[in-house]
Amino acid sequence: MKIGFFELEGWEEQMLRERFGGHDLRFSNDKISAKDAPSVVDFDVISVFVNSVINAETLAYFPNLKYLSTRSTGYDHIDLPACSARGVRVGFVPGYGDNTVAEFAFGLILNLTRKQYRAIDQIKETDSFSLVGLRGIDLKGKTLGVLGTGRIGKEAIRIGNGFGMHVIAYDPFPNEEAAKTFNFSYASLEGVLGNADVITIHCPLTEQTRHLINRDTVKLIKRGAYLVNTARGGIVETAALVDALMDGTLAGAGLDVLEEEGDVRDEMKLVGSKEMREEKLRVMLQNHSLMHMTNALITPHNAFNTQEAMERILNTTMENVASFIAGTPKNLVS
Repeated sequence: MKIGFFELEGWEEQMLRERFGGHDLRFSNDKISAKDAPSVVDFDVISVFVNSVINAETLAYFPNLKYLSTRSTGYDHIDLPACSARGVRVGFVPGYGDNTVAEFAFGLILNLTRKQYRAIDQIKETDSFSLVGLRGIDLKGKTLGVLGTGRIGKEAIRIGNGFGMHVIAYDPFPNEEAAKTFNFSYASLEGVLGNADVITIHCPLTEQTRHLINRDTVKLIKRGAYLVNTARGGIVETAALVDALMDGTLAGAGLDVLEEEGDVRDEMKLVGSKEMREEKLRVMLQNHSLMHMTNALITPHNAFNTQEAMERILNTTMENVASFIAGTPKNLVS
């Protein structure tokens, strides 16, 4: 088979050659998008990461494609109906960084509640050891609200318990056995938002969760709470977040993901293009406002990024591709 691996860093190539010797392999660090067509297209199998956009337009690049493996848990960058219409099977990585992402979320929580980044920046920029404006809060005894109790959510709950926090969670599909095992209780979305001192998001981006935090639900948040999002940017409506940070509804936000973050990353390409719709431009400007707010910490979609997690991603992807070649595909997106 002819297999193309896109968005690689380089270290993966030797492992891929050892695993798929005998197949025609091509490696690229490029992403796939409407503006980034690959030079070689006659692949039977391709593997991409989250910065590639796979839709009807980009699928048309690959007339022979039978299988697509994304090296991620999320697959909102893939148009599943378009793949289905083309008969392309889609595989994903169901879990690779449960603790990895949860640990990063708590890094953001600690930075927000103890003003660590501000303190470090103050010394670097001004040599000042003043404590003015650097007083934080304890996590012990506070209420942690977790939105989504899947693999990563449960790891966040475990860490919250370690800090001595009281944990409540919202999930449309409650797992009462997990609640007993991990010592937390379920509540409605309104109950979590209204009672949590810290809210951390660990649910996938779907039609049901898009703008789960919006202009209406943000009004339910306990005043002075902190919000952390290491899941997907589209779960939080940017305009509502900006307003909540400005009016004090939220004391702070830690964001590893942004709504329309791909456009922010490639904004110089996008400005003036036919793809620049008014709504996209509005969200981009709101994201720039967030970047300059002193009570918002933004990181570049880095929560997954440890060597251990990347190796787990690659190993699972190799298993996915190998199982498809063998005629027994696994980890398929429904």
